[in-house]
Amino acid sequence: MTMNGESVVTDPVRVVDSIHEIDVSDLPVPRIEIELSSAGDDLVPEGQWPHSSRVMALMRLHGQPLGVLYLDGRAGPSRATHAAGIWASLRSRVDAHLAGDGLPAANNLDELIASETSAPPGCEQTRDAVLSTPPLITVVVATRDRPESLSACLTSLLAATYPRSEIVVVDNDPSDDDTATMMAERFDSVRYVREYRRGLASAHNRGLRVAQGQIVAFVDDDVLVDRHWLTAIAQGFAETDDVGCVTGLILPEQLETPAQLLLEHRGGYGKGFDLKIFDTAGNRPHDPLFPFAAGQLGSGANMAFDTEMLRAMGGFDSALGVGTRARGGDDMSGFFRTVVAGRRLVYQPGAIVWHRHYRDMNALRNMARGCGVGMGAYLASSLVYEPRMIVELVRCFPHAFAKAFLPQPITAEARPHPWPTELVNVERRGLVAGPAAYAVSRWRARRSHERCDG
Repeated sequence: MTMNGESVVTDPVRVVDSIHEIDVSDLPVPRIEIELSSAGDDLVPEGQWPHSSRVMALMRLHGQPLGVLYLDGRAGPSRATHAAGIWASLRSRVDAHLAGDGLPAANNLDELIASETSAPPGCEQTRDAVLSTPPLITVVVATRDRPESLSACLTSLLAATYPRSEIVVVDNDPSDDDTATMMAERFDSVRYVREYRRGLASAHNRGLRVAQGQIVAFVDDDVLVDRHWLTAIAQGFAETDDVGCVTGLILPEQLETPAQLLLEHRGGYGKGFDLKIFDTAGNRPHDPLFPFAAGQLGSGANMAFDTEMLRAMGGFDSALGVGTRARGGDDMSGFFRTVVAGRRLVYQPGAIVWHRHYRDMNALRNMARGCGVGMGAYLASSLVYEPRMIVELVRCFPHAFAKAFLPQPITAEARPHPWPTELVNVERRGLVAGPAAYAVSRWRARRSHERCDG
């Protein structure tokens, strides 16, 4: 820049690439999305730029997510202002993406934009190949007494670019008719069914029974899906042979409260920006707890299964999940049973959903309890479905005990924001209570099925 005819060197605006450098004083942290290959003086139009201390920016290249950066909102949207920091944080990922597309490396953002050609990059050609013969995907959204949250979720689903899909809303033991009324008035093109057996797994199984798609995908009613979400799900199933399940990237829909920030400091629900393939053979991760540590494979808020395979497995365990005494674990059980059955699970970061985290500490405390109980219940269920795995579970026990109950080393970046000891203990107590909770829940589920069948 120049001032009074003289050249003035300005300090570069700092770009933060770790959530651990964001603290409560930065809240709220609005979110935006930036396509690195787009030309223009501004990263996003001025009217879309939030002038807050920090802005959470999902960085894309050719539509593919590369990472999340935290930009200085006070500095404005000028590309030149943030270019050096963005490039320093993402250059290695940009290079890897360009190499995968068969394109030459770039030395800076301007060179990246200038190198764009009329020919579609390799990732877009792969996407177009999947879309040339798209499988029918059924999207199941389970809900209970949250019509406004459901409305936002459905609006995002209907805006998706995928050409062959159906949406099924499963109203799980509703206490009133508000959701049914909302569906009739605002979403009459979406299929609506009720499931009176309480529990997320039972609701998902109801959706599975009526699904017409080759693939059945599940999202929670408190997420917004990316416009390319279904396309990325289909790409995940085409990634390799014998794929039984695809999971995707979950990012925070909002960062406004200390509780929401604390959950992200712990790691949130995201599993990173690298595509991963899991199985019990050549794609077995270097984790002594695999396949029991199924939480690393994804989350139930963003998962899809081969419909035929999931039906052959008997669907989800109705004794697990939110709404039962087990409080969770239904998604982990599904992932575990998929890989133990010899199928592959693909983590596809391009399948993005934005999740609305709990806003207050009481809700976060309840979530921690549910996570612990759900994990213990899921581990008990794994031996019910796969008793042959008991030897491997016994082998894993020392590692599992150490991870759950002994102090773990804290990385330098995470040290300023540790997960509170209170929540650690709540989760541990839940883990211990999980197997008994599963036994009670399984007994109740059996009684419920007997009454319904009778």
